[in-house]
Amino acid sequence: MIHDRSQDSGWALYRRLLGYVRPHWRSFLLAVIGYAIYAASSTALAEMMKRLIDGIQDPDASFRLFLPMFVVAMFAARGLGTFLGTYFMSNVARNVVHTLRCNVFDHMLHLPGAFFDAHSSGHLISRVTYHVEQVTGAATQAITILLREGLFVIGLVTYLLWTNWMLTLLFLAVTPLIGGVVSYASKRFRRISGRIQASMGEVTHVASEALSGYRAVRTHGAEAYEKARFTAASEINRQQSMKEALTKAISTPMIQLLVALSLALLVWLAMSPAMMADMTPGEFVAFVTAAALMAKPVRQLTEINSEVQKGIAASADLFGLLEEPLERDDGQHLPGRLAGCVVMEGVRFAYGEDQPEVLKGIDLDVAPGEMVAIVGRSGSGKSTLVGLLPRFYRPTAGRLLIDGVSIDDYRLAPLRRQIALVSQQVTLFNASIADNIAYGVAHADPAAIEAAARAAHADEFIERLPQGYATVVGENGVMLSGGQRQRLAIARAIFKDSPLLILDEATSALDTQSERYIQAALEEVCRGRTTFVIAHRLSTIERADRILVMEQGRIIEEGSHRELLAQDGAYAALHRLQFRESTA
Repeated sequence: MIHDRSQDSGWALYRRLLGYVRPHWRSFLLAVIGYAIYAASSTALAEMMKRLIDGIQDPDASFRLFLPMFVVAMFAARGLGTFLGTYFMSNVARNVVHTLRCNVFDHMLHLPGAFFDAHSSGHLISRVTYHVEQVTGAATQAITILLREGLFVIGLVTYLLWTNWMLTLLFLAVTPLIGGVVSYASKRFRRISGRIQASMGEVTHVASEALSGYRAVRTHGAEAYEKARFTAASEINRQQSMKEALTKAISTPMIQLLVALSLALLVWLAMSPAMMADMTPGEFVAFVTAAALMAKPVRQLTEINSEVQKGIAASADLFGLLEEPLERDDGQHLPGRLAGCVVMEGVRFAYGEDQPEVLKGIDLDVAPGEMVAIVGRSGSGKSTLVGLLPRFYRPTAGRLLIDGVSIDDYRLAPLRRQIALVSQQVTLFNASIADNIAYGVAHADPAAIEAAARAAHADEFIERLPQGYATVVGENGVMLSGGQRQRLAIARAIFKDSPLLILDEATSALDTQSERYIQAALEEVCRGRTTFVIAHRLSTIERADRILVMEQGRIIEEGSHRELLAQDGAYAALHRLQFRESTA
């Protein structure tokens, strides 16, 4: 499970988040300078009011020239400051989004298989998209307002203190009350934001399932069911968003009311005869103007609280994901081309400590180049057994050796380069046929791609396509038939030219003619390679060197096709059953 960091210190999370801003400090510094210019020029508005009022009482030619120039300079400086701040802070923001998104995606690609078994793809995609944007709002949009409006408030308070420090201290007496409202709202915003992000993950998950499985949805007439599921997930998201809106709608006016009350008190005090005697009319107007100008930035500063809390809630989730332990890769052995000798000694496996064992003491010795077929009922442990070879899972007990070396001692990436896998569920990418055959290899040799396609008997349908090998197959090969997809997957395995080959129900999606093609291709590709074939149709494995029959995680029979038929055991019973079905 992803580590729950919801109780972690908000400031600790925010500090870690700001670590992503640090590499872009030059842009950040230019943005700060821009916002400082904006704050100074905005504060100058109060000084302009003072000069205007005092100048009206005693106008002269220099005053007439100075005031318009002052207005132009003030707004020009404000425009320059706004440009520098907005542009360079946006630069920081997009860089933070890019870095964080890539970090999260890169980390996900190296997480163990058990992690993906426990989390839906919809929730994981939501983290790479929605959560990262929420975090960026906290890391940059919030800082934008904090700097721009914060520096403006500092400028105004400094100006007020300089004009009349005693009145200013009275005005600031309301600050602790504002702090209390902000503190309460923060805790609530963060709690609700966590729920919004979880509900957003559920929305993505439901939509992703329904849209990718649209054929099943339509054939089962389940549109109404899926609509109801999506509506329910979206309704939870709406409810949480409305709670957030309610908190924001109450806290912001409360803070504004407190500021207005302190401002009203300030004006009342400033208009007392004693105070009026010590101030010129210009100073009085400037003081009230500066105090009134403070209302807008204070309101905006309180509103960023929700943005910051959203970001902290999202970053708690993202940093929890980034702390998920990666797939173990502590082996040091770098294999050359493997011979393909596979030995299993008392191998046991369970998907979790509280889960039943799927493999129960497997002993197996496979010679290099041997073709081993594995048959058995669904759930007998066939796919789990071959899944241990590319180390998608590790045995919970026993030893697995390849070429006499424990599988744990191999470096992971070089080991997997030695293994080709063709499964029943073919994964094709929304790219050209050539790119799918040479998947993972940049600038592959077109001649090698075509040779692999010929060996898999895929060339006959590829050449009929409008753009041949450059034809884009659509998401997961939607433009191709099941048999064509399977042949492309086999062409990919042939192109990879690995000494270990795993065929997991690789011919199950084929029609009789395609199966004949593939059988010829597999005989070619299996030559000189250690091959594990999981098969449901026994007719496809009669030529295997050895057949293993599995039942409830154990090997209960072992031998060639003829030997097993002669034993008249579980394999013979399966064979008779299938023979009857095929002749019925």
